[in-house]
Amino acid sequence: MRRVKVPTLETERLILRMWNRKDAPQLYEYAKNPNVGPAAGWKPHESVRESRTIIEQLFLANTTWAIIHKATGRLIGSIGLEKDAIRTNIKSRELGYSMSEDFWGEGLMTEAARRLIRYAFEEMDLTVLMIRTSDTNRRSQRVIEKCGFTYEGTLRRAYRIYDGTLREIRVYSMLREEYEEGKSEAEAPKAENAKAEVTLP
Repeated sequence: MRRVKVPTLETERLILRMWNRKDAPQLYEYAKNPNVGPAAGWKPHESVRESRTIIEQLFLANTTWAIIHKATGRLIGSIGLEKDAIRTNIKSRELGYSMSEDFWGEGLMTEAARRLIRYAFEEMDLTVLMIRTSDTNRRSQRVIEKCGFTYEGTLRRAYRIYDGTLREIRVYSMLREEYEEGKSEAEAPKAENAKAEVTLP
């Protein structure tokens, strides 16, 4: 099976790197938690072997990174840029992620997502980046909103999860122009601060 190579990326607290088969035990450790997978529509992993299969057949075959927590060295999640099933004829990808419950509430998923958004627009030269989440996944919705995505609408009964349940899907997107505008606004205060420091006596 063809492997998609991804570059190692870094944030203040995280390292995003390519997956390998040896990561299976750490993936299983957080993916077996029933509070993690079902929120995103996938079933909890039942064995290290199943986690290894997911790595080989899904993560390594797509543009997907393992999320490593710098302070502990632990593998704590996954984040990727999948093909956009809705916008098929333009440069668009869909952002997707999951994270160990042990690290919820620390802003780490938002930190990883912002780094990948930058990679998507500046390195992959995307026109648009899309993300979907279930109508009940409030944690994911908060990450999406913090990252600056625009809510497009809700698709009713659009997704059948692993146990057969039908879910509503909230759809969000970010255009290149919106990313550039947000980047400019974030950089403006830094430029002003640097100017002030230079002019101080």
